[in-house]
Amino acid sequence: MIKATNIHKYYDDLHVLKGVSLEVAKSEIVSIVGVSGAGKTTLLHILGTLDSASKDSGKLFINNKSINTLNRKELAQFRNENIGFIFQFHQLLPEFTALENVCIPAFIKRTNKSEAEKKAKELLHFLGLSHRTKHKPNELSGGEQQRVAVARALVNDPLIIFADEPSGNLDSASADNLHHLFFQLRKEFGQTFVIVTHNEELADMADRKLVMSDGNILYK
Repeated sequence: MIKATNIHKYYDDLHVLKGVSLEVAKSEIVSIVGVSGAGKTTLLHILGTLDSASKDSGKLFINNKSINTLNRKELAQFRNENIGFIFQFHQLLPEFTALENVCIPAFIKRTNKSEAEKKAKELLHFLGLSHRTKHKPNELSGGEQQRVAVARALVNDPLIIFADEPSGNLDSASADNLHHLFFQLRKEFGQTFVIVTHNEELADMADRKLVMSDGNILYK
């Protein structure tokens, strides 16, 4: 599903990623751990096509598609159709309801409104939020906001979900619920998950845990 080879990333003279290579199989849940500054989020952003490796560095394939060969418009379309993101802070738009927030990626994909809303309602129901579809983010608990963000990540049936500290802003009960939800989603929808986390419980639940240090993966 994901194959990255010799990924380097420089920010001026700072060498953040030092030739990282990894593969992630379809429907695998992989966690990435390490101290702050190890390069975890930078790697996640490159794998998720939000950022790119430094010039003349590395190759990235997602579902056998060469990401390096895509222009900006093609990359944006590929990302919208194949990749979902969950961040520590839910990034919901405050002026929109839960339902409207979930629909946004589908509207970007040019899915018609009735179809997008139907899928969004199905996901919100699956996530136990049927009664909250018309509520705006400030009317939802932290756990509910993050579940809306999960529904938004899933609305286009992406192949892969990238999550960056997804439970870092939640209380322990909500975090535990979210962690188990990822495995339920994998069972239900077959998605692949790549999760950067400082939460050792979540990291150890994954099929495989990758430890990063100083811009490299120590073991796989």
